[in-house]
Amino acid sequence: MKSRCSIVLAAVLALGSVSIAQSVAHEVDKAGKDTAHASKKAAKKTAHGTKVVAHKSATGTEHAAKKTETAVKKGSKDVAHGVKKTATKASDAVK
Repeated sequence: MKSRCSIVLAAVLALGSVSIAQSVAHEVDKAGKDTAHASKKAAKKTAHGTKVVAHKSATGTEHAAKKTETAVKKGSKDVAHGVKKTATKASDAVK
């Protein structure tokens, strides 16, 4: 009788251990999948942010280039006007 109770107790403990082990394995698998999903989302958001920054940077560079072109063009016209004015004064002074 004693040995029969011992065998039943050992069987119950063994089945309980297996059940707990399966539960732990399931939770570890779930945590791994959650981590992979979070990493995938983070990578996707980072890629999107990088794309937006690159686009804004390119737009800003293009805008700066246009402003520089306008400023250089205006400066060149002003210099040409100044040279013409000086040349006129110089030729009038020589006469």
